Amino acid sequence: MNGGLLVAGTTSDAGKSVVTAGICRWLVRQGVKVAPFKAQNMSLNSFVTREGAEIGRAQAMQAQACRIEPTALMNPVLLKPGGEQSSQVVLLGKPVGELSARGYHGGRQQRLLGTVLDCLAELRGTYDAVICEGAGSPAEINLRRTDIVNMGIARNARLPVLVVGDIDRGGVFASFFGTVALLSPEDQELVAGFLVNKFRGDVSLLEPGLEMLHGLTGRRAYGVLPFRHGLGIDEEDGLRVSLRGTVRESTVSPPVGEDVLRVAVCAIPLMSNFTDVDALAAEPGVVVRFVDRPEELADADLVVIPGTRGTVRALEWLRERGLAEALKHRAAEGRPVLGICGGFQILGEHIEDEVESREGHVAGLGILPVRVRFAREKTLTRPEGEALGERVEGYEIHHGVADILGGEGFISDDKGHSLDGCRVGQTWGTHWHGSLESDGFRRAFLREVAAAAGRRFVPAPDTSFAALREEQLDRLGDLIEQHADTDALWRLIESGAPQGLPFIPPGAPA
Repeated sequence: MNGGLLVAGTTSDAGKSVVTAGICRWLVRQGVKVAPFKAQNMSLNSFVTREGAEIGRAQAMQAQACRIEPTALMNPVLLKPGGEQSSQVVLLGKPVGELSARGYHGGRQQRLLGTVLDCLAELRGTYDAVICEGAGSPAEINLRRTDIVNMGIARNARLPVLVVGDIDRGGVFASFFGTVALLSPEDQELVAGFLVNKFRGDVSLLEPGLEMLHGLTGRRAYGVLPFRHGLGIDEEDGLRVSLRGTVRESTVSPPVGEDVLRVAVCAIPLMSNFTDVDALAAEPGVVVRFVDRPEELADADLVVIPGTRGTVRALEWLRERGLAEALKHRAAEGRPVLGICGGFQILGEHIEDEVESREGHVAGLGILPVRVRFAREKTLTRPEGEALGERVEGYEIHHGVADILGGEGFISDDKGHSLDGCRVGQTWGTHWHGSLESDGFRRAFLREVAAAAGRRFVPAPDTSFAALREEQLDRLGDLIEQHADTDALWRLIESGAPQGLPFIPPGAPA
């Protein structure tokens, strides 16, 4: 087998990432050597591979679904928004500059097509199958000329295309039909069919519509996936995260101790790697929510300031909303605060930034005795150490270099030498993302938080974040195995799009 597939979507957030992961997990359980691929990803949630390359967290999660190590080949182009108009361009895991949307789509993007195709070819030469994820919608006709992630790569690599639609949003039949009808004849030849995502209810009620869609387009449905709570793992877009509601939708076990622990995450602008708090939310009895008002900190046992692609901008936002004063007051009272990466930098005394915001000297919150200088070269590492008497692993993605002038070290090596971070009282800061996924460290940290907050909270002794993630990936594989036509999907991956698919007018404008 030397197959491939492009999973496209009628819209952003239609479920492409989780469907791709589900197909990958289903295939690897069949003994297929499979890898994920996304040519171009726009995301503030990123990950560092073993070789020190930065890629989207969604592709790292999909690699885990494949039971392989992620590499830069799986996401050769990563765009990290710095605002509404510009993004940092990360090529093969390393930042190469900041470009406006006009500058990127005006020429730079198309020049990357060769690099993207080379990465895909290398993966296809190594694995039995490569499951590719598109971006947004393939019917974004304003961007088709320079497209390297949807039909542009499908046509160049002769990949069959499966279009995913989120029926929970409504209008899925119109979205399926319109997506095909807005593509050129050459692109339409590769669109094999559809996959309905997030269906609630009796599938038999949907079947007449699927039959009519088949009659109208000549393309079949490859399955109807039911709605399932708690499968939105490693979302891509930090700009769209809800300020309300909890991180996890799924039901977790009741608290082990007498109390729950309430965690408030400041929903700062350009929030990055907010997946750091998923491990907290996985703990029975820990309630995690995003907040944007100072009064929402009042009943929180722990406040987290997460990472951000705009440290200075986030600091201004905290001050404008009154959250900065609330955080300083909270720290002075000895109530727990944790800053991660950009959040750590915000807690310091001052920031010297000629790289990210180019604002020069900016005063921080002054809670931790730390001074930060932004370096042009980005730190990208996968460190290991010890904290609170437990082993801890993480990954670093930052331009800021911290000069720690006092307090206690947070994370150290096995000889007790400080590696990262700072602690003063009940305020902690670290540059390490992912550290809370280390089970022993997370439990030790939550015990300290509970003691400081006066809560009779007890961490569950057996929560394994890695095992929970594996369970989620298996649930995705089960969805594909149980609710998709896997025989037809196998033929599609192995043999490509069916021949003689009809053209649906009007097609893409000339």
